[in-house]
Amino acid sequence: MRDVESLPYPLRAPSALEPSERWAELREKCPVASVTLPSGDRAALLTRYEDVRAALSDPRFSREGLARPDAARVSAGDADGVFNSPMARTLNAQGHERWRRMVGKWFTAKRMAALRPDMEAMADRLIDGMMARGRPADLVSGLAFPLPVYVICRMLGVPESDRDRFKTWSDIFLNTTRYTKDDMAAAYQDFAAYMAGLIEGKRAEPGDDLLSLLMTGADGAGEPMSEEALVATGQALLLAGHETTAGFIGLMVAHLLADRRRWERLLAEPALVRLAVEESLRFDPNGANFGMLRYAHEDTELPGGAVPAGTTVVCSMAAANRDESAWDNAHEMDLGRSPNRHLAFGAGSHSCLGQPLARTEMQAALTVLLRRLPTLELAAPVEELRAHEGLLTAPLRELPVTW
Repeated sequence: MRDVESLPYPLRAPSALEPSERWAELREKCPVASVTLPSGDRAALLTRYEDVRAALSDPRFSREGLARPDAARVSAGDADGVFNSPMARTLNAQGHERWRRMVGKWFTAKRMAALRPDMEAMADRLIDGMMARGRPADLVSGLAFPLPVYVICRMLGVPESDRDRFKTWSDIFLNTTRYTKDDMAAAYQDFAAYMAGLIEGKRAEPGDDLLSLLMTGADGAGEPMSEEALVATGQALLLAGHETTAGFIGLMVAHLLADRRRWERLLAEPALVRLAVEESLRFDPNGANFGMLRYAHEDTELPGGAVPAGTTVVCSMAAANRDESAWDNAHEMDLGRSPNRHLAFGAGSHSCLGQPLARTEMQAALTVLLRRLPTLELAAPVEELRAHEGLLTAPLRELPVTW
């Protein structure tokens, strides 16, 4: 890892839809680069596809190691952040493979496909509401945010009416610069108390939702999940199940409308929706803005350079997804690109558990938009779109559209 210059991280981008101008330089000249996180701690940034994929798949780089006292902290204000939160520590204590077996069976592509008609019906209702309110409309608040909230709340048996509370907690948990350690501790306590109360109600009257099945052992895993693990699982799924996907949907539509030829191609070839979703996940530079953190337990030689033991590594999936050595025409959005082994959801045993859900929601949202609003277009110049700052993700603040 070169230590000549430590770059402030995250790297700044020219706009909400463009990548950092430093990515190409780092991939070529310094693929294992020293960066300074918002906390002031140092880490190593990986920007090449081969390095990022290797680090995410290599057991010598672990997520659990982020709880070590010498691991870098992300957030400013002495806050541990989501990577070393009480929620993360509880889930790590369950044993990663065991936890994934208990929960992962509910996020298979087959199960998500069975939910797709309901997702599309909800997208239709949300678009009805947008059209009734008139033009221009904000696609983020009108569709991209409420659709994933509806889906994950229904899966978990959580009241959708509490979605504003989930949004507030999500912003605090994903914070890098906005909140103090006390703010984050209070939010975790409030969220845990909320989830514990919800679970208590389900014990009295179990339903057919995921939390009820996990608490009773009716999921077929052989034993019920503990109270502490149930609370952390509900928090993790609720957090990941709406925030990231909402950002992906908004950014996907923004990229498709930023160049009208992309939208027109999908109107002419709707069978490309699945490939278009995968390409938007690869192409977007900001949806997985911060990347995934790992801790190096021993000296490791990656293709791009050496990583000493005790180093916290930032795996930039977004930078890797634009690596010219891994992709033909990496900086072009090719809606028919196949195969597409992007890293938007990570890689290896810690890859995103909910990726079948996110993919299905994105496909459902895009399918319904193409059918209902074929004349959809941006209602503001691309350069005026703004992303949220100070968070681990960088979703759009709003996406003004008309039709």
